[in-house]
Amino acid sequence: MIGQLRAMWRRRSQVGMVEAYFRWTLYAIPWLPVIGGVMPVMSITGGNPLPVTLAVVASGLNVVQGALAVPLLNRALNRYLQLGATPRGLLLVSGVLTLAAGIALVMLIAVNGLGHGEHLATVPIAIGATLTPFFMAHCLVVSKRRFLAALAAATMGLILLLGVLTGSWLGALAMASLPVFAGLWSFVIARPTGWMLGVVRKLDAARGTEARLAVAEERLRFGRDLHDVMGRNLAVIALKSELAVQLARRERPEAVEQMVEVQRIAQESQREVREVVRGYRKADLRAELAGARSILRAAGVECRIEGEDETQLPPEVESALGWVVREGTTNVLRHAAEVRHCAVRTLIDRHRSVLVMTMENDGVTTHLPVTTGGGPLPGSGLKGLRERLQPLGGTLASGPVPQGSYRLTVELPIPMGAVTG
Repeated sequence: MIGQLRAMWRRRSQVGMVEAYFRWTLYAIPWLPVIGGVMPVMSITGGNPLPVTLAVVASGLNVVQGALAVPLLNRALNRYLQLGATPRGLLLVSGVLTLAAGIALVMLIAVNGLGHGEHLATVPIAIGATLTPFFMAHCLVVSKRRFLAALAAATMGLILLLGVLTGSWLGALAMASLPVFAGLWSFVIARPTGWMLGVVRKLDAARGTEARLAVAEERLRFGRDLHDVMGRNLAVIALKSELAVQLARRERPEAVEQMVEVQRIAQESQREVREVVRGYRKADLRAELAGARSILRAAGVECRIEGEDETQLPPEVESALGWVVREGTTNVLRHAAEVRHCAVRTLIDRHRSVLVMTMENDGVTTHLPVTTGGGPLPGSGLKGLRERLQPLGGTLASGPVPQGSYRLTVELPIPMGAVTG
């Protein structure tokens, strides 16, 4: 059972974990007044049938109120976060239960008194505890001003009613302080919880937007470069081919010269496109590391880069490692909702003449198959990396590691004479 609960918890995203923690903490709070505030009234009944009956009724109603608080506060939070409608039915039932339990406790005071000594504050505390669940839900479904105004109006009405019925205005004031305290206590617990969940949701949405904008900006850059290269050549090809068609209709020999020129421009365009693509696909290690840090930070992931900063590697090794960084960053972004930290480490093992690069990130919520350089690799991205590393004698291993992290490890043999710095 515990293992299933842990698995369910780990399958949640970071935002889901935060939201579940705050929600269930809020759901549990109404039980604290029930257990610590209402149940102790049983100790002042003196064993008399009527006080015992009133205490049992008040306690039972508060237990029902505690069970009702879970769906009520859940829907009230959704209303606060603008994810659902106001739970009017549940709120009405909660209000009726609160009123009935409060009447039972007031009747207990009228029948049995407040008690003496250590039991003097037991029933007033129970009354305040009874009001808490309803106040917590009510302050989430109305504005702050409306809640505080309603609380002030109810307090003034209670003071007037008790003052007229009992003739003791000081006692009426003391009793009216109970809903004030319960209302303010409920307000400072429930409203900040809803506000915090709203902030977390907005931050998560903003982080996702930043990541999408970073990807869109990169696509626009490539599109702009391709347009700059091809725009002029395609326009020239269109004009010359049209001229060649007209010359051919007139059976002019110049048509052949124009078509030769079109062929030359088309070949030149192919070469320029290859250069653009090659420039885009050629991975420079330092540029890729800087780009990875920038795009991961935009996605809300802290990226730490460690290793051989001043080391000059062979161009083919730098290009291969640049592709490792690019593919690893892409994989991290696919799980940006869970990932919070990513580390890229580069180390040269001079005893084995091997360069080792690792990319490790947290936030792994599913068990991925462990892969090695000699085994099958899931996904075309990692397969492509293996194909790039194979001519250089490199190996690649990837998979989950303890404490919920995922690690991508690349080893490349490098001649020590080719390494400078």
